Amino acid sequence: MRRRGKLAGRIFGAVAIVAGLAAAPAYANAEPGDFATWLSGLRAEAEAKGIRTATLDAALTGLTPIPRVIELDRRQPEFTLTFEQYMARVVPPDRVVKARKKYRENKELLDKIGAKFGVQPRFIVAFWGIETDFGRVDGGFHVVQALATLAYDGRRSDYFRKELLNALTIIDQGHIDADGMMGSWAGAMGQFQFMPSSFLNFAYDYDGDGRRDIWRNQGDAFASAANYLAKSGWRDDETWGRRIKLPKGFDASLADLKTVKKISEWQAMGVRRADGTDLPKRDLKASIVMADEKAGPAFMVYDNYRVTLKWNRSLFFAVAVGTLAERIGGG
Repeated sequence: MRRRGKLAGRIFGAVAIVAGLAAAPAYANAEPGDFATWLSGLRAEAEAKGIRTATLDAALTGLTPIPRVIELDRRQPEFTLTFEQYMARVVPPDRVVKARKKYRENKELLDKIGAKFGVQPRFIVAFWGIETDFGRVDGGFHVVQALATLAYDGRRSDYFRKELLNALTIIDQGHIDADGMMGSWAGAMGQFQFMPSSFLNFAYDYDGDGRRDIWRNQGDAFASAANYLAKSGWRDDETWGRRIKLPKGFDASLADLKTVKKISEWQAMGVRRADGTDLPKRDLKASIVMADEKAGPAFMVYDNYRVTLKWNRSLFFAVAVGTLAERIGGG
């Protein structure tokens, strides 16, 4: 999964807003040999970690930086979307229709994986749809080349160097070859956009063939997403949250994940469902969040919402996943 800052209104991945190009890459005026020297040092480090020579030859030979990756890393969005604009783009009616279709097509497999890991299938499909439009968009970049570009650039070199070494480890373990390791410009891979470190921690070999193929193997991809959520604390006996109606004079400072109350306590304070009816009787611990900086739509959220924030630290993203899952229905 992709690790992102709390930039709630920005669109990422397949639905990214194309912003103006930013400053020239750090290596734009470098001598041609500079990257080769850097790559030689990276190769030596990889060899010291036990990555095989054949793997490094296949992955690193002829490697060059990608200027477009630096442009994307440097860019600033032209504007920030409101919550309603974001939801209209990320959970439009046609995506809901497609999500329901994908759920039906994969129901048998999803049900088995959902039962194994304790994750409701509708949520697996929701993450899948929002991350890569159900596997349709993989990002279009060779991950090793993109990560090498970012590791060499210098702005976040330590982080991306570690991810590059992780990517080389994945190739060396035989899960994918360098040419097939496709992903985003920042190195997020496969149908659920795992960073290489997340792959090593959570990717799952569902069919037992010795490979964790999150790119082309549907069982491995679904199981990897479910495994990530399960190990992050997901509960299949709870939902994510719900849209709510706040009473007049509600103290907006209480709309914070740090404030946790039982549903009955929120009910006593005048909080209601969006349609004005009483809150659920099950007395879960819940927090209230507002979509647009203490304004806009309000939501009562539970522990699964917090797990979604571990996947992507964006309030908008977490609400979008929950909303799409609701509209899918089913298991």
